[in-house]
Amino acid sequence: MRALFVPPIRCIVHASVFDAFGWAKSTTLGWCPEHRADASNMAAGEPTLPTSSNPPGLGFVIRGPRGAFPFLPRESCSLHLPRVELARDADMLAPWAIDDATDLLYENRTAPNDALFLATTSLAAVYWGLHDWAHFHSHGPFEEVAATELQCDVSALVWLRLNRGALGLGDDLWDTVRCCAVELSTERAATEGVALDMSWLEADELVTLAEAAATARPDE
Repeated sequence: MRALFVPPIRCIVHASVFDAFGWAKSTTLGWCPEHRADASNMAAGEPTLPTSSNPPGLGFVIRGPRGAFPFLPRESCSLHLPRVELARDADMLAPWAIDDATDLLYENRTAPNDALFLATTSLAAVYWGLHDWAHFHSHGPFEEVAATELQCDVSALVWLRLNRGALGLGDDLWDTVRCCAVELSTERAATEGVALDMSWLEADELVTLAEAAATARPDE
């Protein structure tokens, strides 16, 4: 297993969006890519870019012995991650349970990094995995959906930037993913009929956030 650097990212949306922003903090995320020679190179082949659909090959594997963290809904990793080298009896968070897990981890005061690690088979899966990782670390009513998702988009893009070396992700491909996120966030805001500050998704703003996060202590 490898580790991605995921330091806390400051809140960039209004205060009513979350009731416990950053209740859990972590600086690393365990990551298992697809078991192939160039799996850690997200630019290899034809990269799968994020869309509004959940990508295949994305899973949060449940840590510990079988049956650990029984409050988390689960399915067998073999159903969703056959190309990732994992224990034969490994379970993962059920793909439909991301929102449930955000609430359940908070209710049980279980730090996400204690319970889960990420397994992926594509760039899109890495992006959405990081997006969901941001969800797990902040709790809210999820009534202001577009704003909630904007915060998670920003966090995912900052973490992608900080891990370009580990992911084999060049600046051009990172910017392509950023443009996908801009489109997704803009569509959500339009659907909800709200005005949000999309300038947080501009490259310069994300670079500034990444620079600040890279030097932050875990308790900041």
